Amino acid sequence: MNLKEKRKPYLYEAIISFGFLIVVMAVSIAKFEADPHVPMLIGTAFAAVIAIRLGYTWDEIEKSMFDGIYQALQAVIILAVIGVLIGVWLEAGVVPSMIYYGLSILKPNIFLVATLIICSITSLATGTSWGTAGTIGLALMGIASGLGIPAPIAAGAIISGAYFGDKLSPLSDTTNLAPAVAGTDVFTHVKFMLSSTAIVYVISAVLYLFIGFKYTSTSADMSSIAVIKDGLASSFNISPLLLIPPLAVIISIAFKVPAIPGITIGIVLGIIEGFIFQGSTLGSILDASYSGFVSETGLEAIDELLTAGGLDGMMYSISLTIIAMMFGGIMEKTGQLQVIVDVILGWIKGVTGLITATVLTCIFSNATMPEQYISIVVPGRMYAKAYRDKGLHPKTLSNALESAGTLTSALIPWNTCGVFMTGILGVTTLQYGKWAFFNYLMPLAAIVLSVVGGLTVARIEDDPDTVIETTS
Repeated sequence: MNLKEKRKPYLYEAIISFGFLIVVMAVSIAKFEADPHVPMLIGTAFAAVIAIRLGYTWDEIEKSMFDGIYQALQAVIILAVIGVLIGVWLEAGVVPSMIYYGLSILKPNIFLVATLIICSITSLATGTSWGTAGTIGLALMGIASGLGIPAPIAAGAIISGAYFGDKLSPLSDTTNLAPAVAGTDVFTHVKFMLSSTAIVYVISAVLYLFIGFKYTSTSADMSSIAVIKDGLASSFNISPLLLIPPLAVIISIAFKVPAIPGITIGIVLGIIEGFIFQGSTLGSILDASYSGFVSETGLEAIDELLTAGGLDGMMYSISLTIIAMMFGGIMEKTGQLQVIVDVILGWIKGVTGLITATVLTCIFSNATMPEQYISIVVPGRMYAKAYRDKGLHPKTLSNALESAGTLTSALIPWNTCGVFMTGILGVTTLQYGKWAFFNYLMPLAAIVLSVVGGLTVARIEDDPDTVIETTS
């Protein structure tokens, strides 16, 4: 029973909720290097306290959390299925084959462009920017040193390629999280991002090509790459036919097959090819599907990259998504999000202004709550209603979230992504930042291309069937 009448929140109350979350997240992650789950849960509890102050009962608060989680259920299911997909593709040799053929294009005279492409292929195949930079990227840093290429430039190319897959791969957790909070499906999201992403990617590749002309020495030691290729070839039966499962998933995207069936097709094909090419057993397939694949080649770079996947391996992302959506549900139901958005919207005009506000909010989130996931969830829930009120398809929002939330995380020194990249590559964010062309051009492109060509803007009326109704 209500003890007092519900009221709209004052602006300062909403700011206090966000401010508390920012402080808890920043201190926990930056100072204590904690995972973001518990800090996010603490922030959710504080938001609930503010909700009680506004007159909401616990039953209403609990329902708002359930409603928030409900909006992410498709992403949760897809993340679970993708965990199985990655485990199966590793067991079947699909991912190793993609990496092997990617490494085959490496040539010293086009090193930077080749680095961009290799890291893009690896991140597309694995869905992880961290895994790509920490393995293949680390080997490429050594080759860059032999070629006389400055470490910051090489790191910029590695990070650009690593985050290309983080942004675009259906296997990436952020690629699934962005459409979930915006209100559409992952395949619609990926397909919409292709044109604007391709433009920025080509620009980045051309820049790396011109810079690379200064470093044409062929005396670099390529042995580390040769060792990785030999290790892959000795541990897996590498074949072009193993590229069929990822091609099938790409075709599924092109033909608008729903995400879960489309990914399942990739799993089935992977299982069949695992039996044929790797001699996998049903037991090994089941183990890889749940616990993930364990690489035992004896080569640290390969084993670290390929020991991954499985349903269990996705629980980190799934649990954080659930907790973050609990926070978003409370903030949305109690009007705390809306009161902040109303102030922001009062300063902006038009679609481009809304996209700009989204981009800036994502960057602000990356800087103040230094965790990539949160920079997608919080701005996503803040602006979801505003985009729909303007008749904009949720994929317009999800593209802006990925372009800014995912891509700028590695450019902020105290963000978890920036800290990781600095630690792995041995170059500070301030040093590699200006060379990570793809990462900082993509947020700009999301804004500019909303005006020029309208490539980052879509209307609900153009694609109504892919809009997922929210509970708000």
